[in-house]
Amino acid sequence: QVQLVESGGELVQAGDSLRLSCAASGRTFSSNVMGWFRQVPGKEREFVAGLTWRGDRIVYADSVKGRFTISRDNAKNTVYLQMNSLKPEDTAVYYCAASLLAVLTTRQLNYAYWGQGTQVTVSS
Repeated sequence: QVQLVESGGELVQAGDSLRLSCAASGRTFSSNVMGWFRQVPGKEREFVAGLTWRGDRIVYADSVKGRFTISRDNAKNTVYLQMNSLKPEDTAVYYCAASLLAVLTTRQLNYAYWGQGTQVTVSS
C-alpha cells in the first residue's frame, strides 16, 4: 500500500504560481512511477504530468507544457507540481497518483494509488 497526501492548493489569480506537494508513505515510494491528474466537476479526470522513479522520463499534457514542472525527491518521499502562469482553465481538483508499472503511463487506469485531492482555483 502507498498512502498519498496532497497539499498546496488554494485560490490564486491568473498569472500566479503555485506548488503542489504530494507526500507518500507506505511501501517503497522511490520505485513508483508518479503522476498528477486533475478533475473538474462533470468532466473526466485528466492526466497532467508524470515521471519515472529516476525522473529521467517526464511527460506533460499539452495544455500545461511549458508552464508546469513535475519533480520528485525520493529521499523525502515527495513529488511536486510547480505550476506557473496559471489560467482560469487550470481550476480543478488535483490528484497525486502512484503507478505499480515501471513504464511511464498517462492512463489513470494504470495508477493504483490515489490521494484525496487538493483544490486549485484560478480567478480571472
